[in-house]
Amino acid sequence: MSVDNNGHQLDALNRSACSPSLWPLDPDMVYLNHGSFGSCPLAVLEYQRRLRERMESRPMQFLVRDLEELLDQARSSLARFVGADSEDLVFIPNATTGVNTVLRSLRWEIGTELLVTDHEYNACRNALEYAAGCSSAKVKVVSLPFPFEDERQLIEPLLAAVSNRTRLALLDHVSSQTGIVFPIQRLVGELEGRGVEVLVDGAHAPGMVPLDLRRLGVTYYTGNCHKWLCAPKGAAFLYVTRERQSSIRPLSISHGANSPRKDRSRFQLEFGWTGTHDPSAFLSVPEALQFMGGLLPGGWPEVIDRNHALALAARRVLCDKLGIQVPCPDASIGAMASVPIPDAPKSTRPSSPLYSDLLQDRLCRIDGIEVPVISWPAPPKRLLRVSAQLYNSLPQYERLAEALMEAERQPS
Repeated sequence: MSVDNNGHQLDALNRSACSPSLWPLDPDMVYLNHGSFGSCPLAVLEYQRRLRERMESRPMQFLVRDLEELLDQARSSLARFVGADSEDLVFIPNATTGVNTVLRSLRWEIGTELLVTDHEYNACRNALEYAAGCSSAKVKVVSLPFPFEDERQLIEPLLAAVSNRTRLALLDHVSSQTGIVFPIQRLVGELEGRGVEVLVDGAHAPGMVPLDLRRLGVTYYTGNCHKWLCAPKGAAFLYVTRERQSSIRPLSISHGANSPRKDRSRFQLEFGWTGTHDPSAFLSVPEALQFMGGLLPGGWPEVIDRNHALALAARRVLCDKLGIQVPCPDASIGAMASVPIPDAPKSTRPSSPLYSDLLQDRLCRIDGIEVPVISWPAPPKRLLRVSAQLYNSLPQYERLAEALMEAERQPS
């Protein structure tokens, strides 16, 4: 029986780790893009439906009398999972909101330098540029290689870019484009030790890689719960270390700004109510944690390990069949993997703010495969990125490789 580099039996990866019917995914599609928009399990959606029914049956009871305690309970469950005190977490709709919240709250002197890498998600790069412009600060973009052979190639250029004017670094935990897991523990320690606050864009990290925010020692961290945790869409969190919470305000200023209450922090009061919205996605996070953690005998550690092993096996299939050199070490991969593919045709034009490649459309339309083709670092260069979730299996990536070879033989 063959075994991969992590000791997983490869024949176990030839089938999904649990029944795909637990998710509402179209059975006629091969869905390899959990990283962009993961599907929420049916059981969790049913839990959310019951919450919504409760809210709509007695709106005042739910939103005015019950909600605060329910949010506290949900935050406590999430805090245990990510290794934080619940008082230091607040719920937000998505990680992009978290990045904007921190950047729009901070002020810098003219000439202040803000670091970011060329791997950072475009939406968050835009937020950084906007915030810098409001304060006449300067964004310094650090180019990092991909492919690369050693994580020192990610660490050394970033540290070399720090100057006595650097005040903040916006860093990916897991890059959306390249799929690499940054050596975030080392980077946070080095940068915070130099007096540079770090805002980690952890959109993909919770549920993909082990996460312990206390141990990480970061000033600001935001992560999605609707990706690898499989909570309903619109569930994310923002973590702010205790001494910096007074500086961070929600994007929507509401009743908490002048609340006379003394039983909880201003941070919790302000973020606890930012206007009327549907909080059911937030409140479903504990159900998602319990459901996903119960799918495999080893709980969440086994979920993370299995998805990692499948992502590595999928990458090997693509590289072997397409003649691509493995672009980075196995240790730099979580549950997503990107590989370079031939340049895009010059005729390609953006058809959506989220993707712009005709090959992605072809794979969906002709082959029934949903997988992102990403322009990086800039057109015409591009990457193909695959995701691995419990409903995926190795034959799906073999089918993708065959479809890619056919597309190269007969472009449309």
